[in-house]
Amino acid sequence: MKIAIEAQRIFRRKKHGMDFVALESIRELQHLDKTNEYYILVSPGEDRCLEETPNFHIVEVKMPSYPLWEQIGLPMALKKIKPDLLHCTSNTAPLFCNVPLVLTLHDVIFMEKRQGKKSSSLYQQIGWYYRRWNVPRILKKCRRIITVSHFEAGRISSIMHIPAGSITPVYNGYSRHFHQLQDFEETVRRYCPHGDYFFFLGNTDPKKNTLRTLKAYSIYLKQTDTPASLLIADLSESAIDGYLKEADIEFIRPHLLYPGYIANTDLPAIYNGARAFVYTSLRESFGIPILEAMACGTPVITSNTSAIPEIAGEGAILIDPTDENAIAGEMLRLEKDEAYRLQQTTYGLERVKHFSWELTAGNLLDIYQSFA
Repeated sequence: MKIAIEAQRIFRRKKHGMDFVALESIRELQHLDKTNEYYILVSPGEDRCLEETPNFHIVEVKMPSYPLWEQIGLPMALKKIKPDLLHCTSNTAPLFCNVPLVLTLHDVIFMEKRQGKKSSSLYQQIGWYYRRWNVPRILKKCRRIITVSHFEAGRISSIMHIPAGSITPVYNGYSRHFHQLQDFEETVRRYCPHGDYFFFLGNTDPKKNTLRTLKAYSIYLKQTDTPASLLIADLSESAIDGYLKEADIEFIRPHLLYPGYIANTDLPAIYNGARAFVYTSLRESFGIPILEAMACGTPVITSNTSAIPEIAGEGAILIDPTDENAIAGEMLRLEKDEAYRLQQTTYGLERVKHFSWELTAGNLLDIYQSFA
């Protein structure tokens, strides 16, 4: 078979969730499948993170914006390739394309009522409106719809009025470089020059629950005798200033570290060095960072909402993400109770054995082969 895979953004330097899902899945397919012919369609970028192999070909498509790339550039490239199927990996797909379509729909958050204030990011706003326009139209054309959890399959079925049986959950994995390290202090010092820290992945999307997490940290600081810093990734100083003023908790500023984007290659060391990883999102379709932290032996404080319990499992620390006192209470307990901390480390290392990119790729290959 000729299989085309849309992986537009995998060559960009600052990759995020869906980019890594596409990249790692393709890498494992390269190891797994030596028979079918693959064409990986990408936008040019600085990070050449994928190499061609005899049956995997990289096709670069140049267009000035994501919608133009997908709606014009991608169909033009497919006319030359003439594949037997197209797998679009990141929620959206070209409307006018005669190739049988497999779509990975990671979530339908963009169809749900927004939580909190609108994101200040123009890029996120454009993406939100583009998905709302594209996805309802493209689902009618899909031969197969993939999503990343049973929870999300239920949400897609309910919101988009699609029979649940036509949606296939395929779990994500986590990358092999996330594991327990002996030597991580040098990397950690670049981000946190002194003392202990909790690690939080924040951004301005309301679902990430940044404001409540900062409030919880302020409660923790008032009750601890041995304060740890809060290391925040992916959040600018101006955004943090806004949150602190809104919540009237500017006293916590000296305890915050906010380097901005942290390279994926540095994240294993950051997880390894953290007292705990705080992942208090209101709404997730999967939650790869949970697995990354667990694989590094780091306790995870996470939410009891959406797909998170499905991925983290019953033995995880699951709290109500709207309860700042509950979040702070778990931070304090992990700080003071070494047996509890060790229990969570052991649990996480066992839990992640249920997930891998090898399993993800195997499930994808079964879907592709069904078209043959």
